[in-house]
Amino acid sequence: MARGAATAEAFVPLSFAPGEAYQFDWSHEIIVLGGVTTKIKLAHVRLYHSRMAFVRAYPRESQEMVFDAHARAFEFFKGSCTRGIYDNMKTAVEAVFIGKDRQFNRRFLQMCGHYLIEPAACTLAAGWEKGQVENQVGNIRERLFAPRPRVASYDELNAWLLDQCIAYARANRHPEQSEQTIWQVFEAERAALVPIASPFDGFRATQAAVSKTCLVRFDNNKYSVNARAVGRPVEIQAFAERLVIRRDGAIVGEHVRRFGRNQTIYDPWHYVPVLARKPGALRNGAPFKDWLLPTHLERVRRQLKGSDDGDRQMVKILAAVLSDGLAAVEAPAPRRSPTGPFRRRHPKRSGAAPRSRAGRDDPGARGAASATGTHRRLRALRQLAARRLMERSDVLELMTRLKLFGMRAAYDEVMATALKRRAPRRASSANCSPPRSPRKRRARSSIS
Repeated sequence: MARGAATAEAFVPLSFAPGEAYQFDWSHEIIVLGGVTTKIKLAHVRLYHSRMAFVRAYPRESQEMVFDAHARAFEFFKGSCTRGIYDNMKTAVEAVFIGKDRQFNRRFLQMCGHYLIEPAACTLAAGWEKGQVENQVGNIRERLFAPRPRVASYDELNAWLLDQCIAYARANRHPEQSEQTIWQVFEAERAALVPIASPFDGFRATQAAVSKTCLVRFDNNKYSVNARAVGRPVEIQAFAERLVIRRDGAIVGEHVRRFGRNQTIYDPWHYVPVLARKPGALRNGAPFKDWLLPTHLERVRRQLKGSDDGDRQMVKILAAVLSDGLAAVEAPAPRRSPTGPFRRRHPKRSGAAPRSRAGRDDPGARGAASATGTHRRLRALRQLAARRLMERSDVLELMTRLKLFGMRAAYDEVMATALKRRAPRRASSANCSPPRSPRKRRARSSIS
């Protein structure tokens, strides 16, 4: 070869069997999200054999987004491949050694083990080793992001992107099997993919401390947790779209993830145990502003709003929801026969089996006993909401729960006065009735 002569770089075409390998890469695009120009991240997955593409948008390229993109892609493909080819992204590779030797991230290796994938990293600055997904990035940008799409949410954008990937595969021929479309080759490749039993639990875990206001800070935002975790260390499990907060393995908070800054996300139910000591906070507490309660509870709250002790009564109802469940509290109370305002009569049971203590051997009986206890505690409140007359025992029971011990004597005095006022009316009505005929007396025989 003559000195100074230049030679063009040559490449070897690659060929992969069905289900053998896929490629993964990130790209950034610009869209109009909710009327605001926003920079987003696109996760690209491409099957080597069929050329089938999967694209999903995320706010960031963090590790939990990588896990979610794989789970979504494999759910769409209905399986995974035996090899995954990546570049040297920091969420997967911790150290780059000589040649192809890499130290992968521990959590990333756990994901690969879950899906039975052998990860492989490309040579530095050698994008042609995953040329298919590199070409896919350019094609997607030219076809779908020029001009910039306008969407209201990430859900709308991702649904549109999936529809576009399917439409493109159905309309275009496979580059090597020109007699079939990409979609037809992809459907044939599905049989060779590794089945997925369940998605990988892909979260990124961090430690945090709970403040006295039942809040933890994560990613420039604050999220509420249950009041029992105040002052304790917790683990925040960050998923792509939600957060799960645990203390000693138990969930103490769960929220939809926010990606803005300086936001505070409350769950009002986390603060209900605090209301037992401070019921006045129900009116002006920040977690309870614009709190949308279920229909039945909202109706009761409106009825108790004008009461002097309405906040305390509402707090007791909310505490019952936490202990017994919303279904038990909202269930209708068992009906009783109208037997008068002061005495309750129970029909005799004929031929019935003797009652046993609920919950000892029968779980169903134990659940029924719990529901019955809930009805007993909330019977007076439901009758008040339904505008029914209350019996004396119900009134006294409600006074006991509200700790109105001095009102019992006053109530009996009022009822006694009412009964005395009814007595003259009955006497006057008796005087107006026609006189009865005198009884005939038997004549006594004289004794001579």
